[in-house]
Amino acid sequence: MSNNIRNITIIAHVDHGKTTLIDNLMKQSGSFRENEVVDERLMDSGELEKERGITILAKPASINWKNSRVNIIDTPGHRDFAAEVERVLSMADGALLLIDSAEGVMPQTKFVLSKALKQGLKPIVVINKLDKTDQRANEVLDETFDLFVSLDANEEQLDFPVLYASGRSGWADTEVDGPRTNLNPLLDLIVEHVKPAQLDRTKPFAMLSTLLYADSFLGRSLVGRITQGTAKANQSIKAINLNGKKVDEGKLTKIFRYEGTKKVPIEVGEAGDIVVVAGLEKANVADTICDPEVVEPIPATPIDPPTMSITITVNTSPLAGTEGKKLTSTQIRDRLLQEAQNNVGISFSENNGNDSFVVSGRGELMLEILLTQMRREGFEMTVSPPKVLYKTDDNGNKLEPIEEITMDLDEEHSSKVIDSMNRRKGKLIDLKDTGKNKKRLIFHAPTRGLMGYTSRFLTLTKGNGVINRIFHNYGPFEGDMEGRRNGALISMEKGKAVAFAIFNLQARGEMFVTHNDPVYPGMIVGLSPKPGDMIINVMKGKKLTNMRTQGTDENVVLTPVRKMSIAEQLSMLNIDEALEITPDSCRLRKAILDPHERKKSEKTGAAA
Repeated sequence: MSNNIRNITIIAHVDHGKTTLIDNLMKQSGSFRENEVVDERLMDSGELEKERGITILAKPASINWKNSRVNIIDTPGHRDFAAEVERVLSMADGALLLIDSAEGVMPQTKFVLSKALKQGLKPIVVINKLDKTDQRANEVLDETFDLFVSLDANEEQLDFPVLYASGRSGWADTEVDGPRTNLNPLLDLIVEHVKPAQLDRTKPFAMLSTLLYADSFLGRSLVGRITQGTAKANQSIKAINLNGKKVDEGKLTKIFRYEGTKKVPIEVGEAGDIVVVAGLEKANVADTICDPEVVEPIPATPIDPPTMSITITVNTSPLAGTEGKKLTSTQIRDRLLQEAQNNVGISFSENNGNDSFVVSGRGELMLEILLTQMRREGFEMTVSPPKVLYKTDDNGNKLEPIEEITMDLDEEHSSKVIDSMNRRKGKLIDLKDTGKNKKRLIFHAPTRGLMGYTSRFLTLTKGNGVINRIFHNYGPFEGDMEGRRNGALISMEKGKAVAFAIFNLQARGEMFVTHNDPVYPGMIVGLSPKPGDMIINVMKGKKLTNMRTQGTDENVVLTPVRKMSIAEQLSMLNIDEALEITPDSCRLRKAILDPHERKKSEKTGAAA
């Protein structure tokens, strides 16, 4: 059986259809009963994945096809979760590179393909979404070939097979206008093109731990491909890190294999198969799980370093404890340690007093997902403005993370977008006509100027633009960049905001609170169009007199409050501000709430 195992990963840019294609592959290969109810995008099992329509965690599944067992690993397409893709590639013997027939090659396509080629994989190219009216499959194939050449693919990799498909409609063909019946041509091509790894079953058992799941029933479950030997239930095992040092030992209490998306217990796991093992408490991702006599660790791909960090502390606002259940620094610390263990893209450090925690990640979406998950679990916390992580070169020069930004937009908006990127020290690298009065702009710009830029971009393009960002490299420091120019409107008292007061203050700027919202001194309740902070009273009610008036409170019309994501709110913060996050609310606030203390701090130049 071991010679009939094919491990493949599906890699692509975000939203090019990986998860939907896997759904239909599994339905057509008979992984489900005829009457079984199956969710759409069933691989996206997490709550946030379902809501946002993106894959966050890599997940394996399995298909049996013509006497072969095909293990498929779905991977995230968003740049912030690229660490997941890098790890998963080490389990694969082959890769399906999916490319949207209209969008073509995108920044993340370039990133995931470069990683796959470095691993020596020979990808199968699938030009997907051929049912789109604006498909341009032949041009996209030329773009793809150029991409392989630019990434120094070898002769074998350049000779890639191509299929045209619609994952949603459930068909794949070797020709653009083929019969379009089902996905059998794709499954046949996988079995034919992807050669099973030649692994030694006689050596002692060893596997590289690639994914980690915390399971309430099993404890820590480690997922990986068995590189040599066989794994038997109840055998003695140990875990060694990349330096060969033993980090854990115990018994292999359970072994599971994937059948479809379900985990099925087995007695013996063979070399080449992807299995889930339980029984070790301390072993982690990138450790080698092996027989006690094995001393050499399996090499693992080094992960690209984080580029952005935030500081998390306990919630110190007057409303602390009114909305969440998990409030203490110990609870926050334990949760962040658990995240750093399970998610290799995140690193964690703390100060000497263990009450302030610095969390670093690949980008704002990764940090936003972590904060969103924590607030849903009942945490309250205060979060600092994000900072980019600088480096120095051999000559002591300061370097900062630079991103490549690809924008597709209507021609009429291009001059405004170019102007807004210039202000953020972006350099225009390429400008292409993509037909139908559309332009594609490619910029290189510092990460620190792009925090929260997506919402600004959507405003400039009237919601019709598409923006994609990916880490490019560390480049020379671009100098000071202007921060937020708007002054903050700060509440002076604790209580509930009043509609009458907000109505009269709307002329001063954009308000973030509405009638009956709780407020406290030092909380930012709005933004002024001018520089300079202003303390205001949002609790000032209408004076009651015995005179009858024409205009009653019913005539007070408030401008609706803008709904903002956590990433957007973090991007608005100045260095002396913070974001209070609770399960029910996110509130902008000054880091120092007391106005007198704030003044003193500003005078001494030690703003928090």
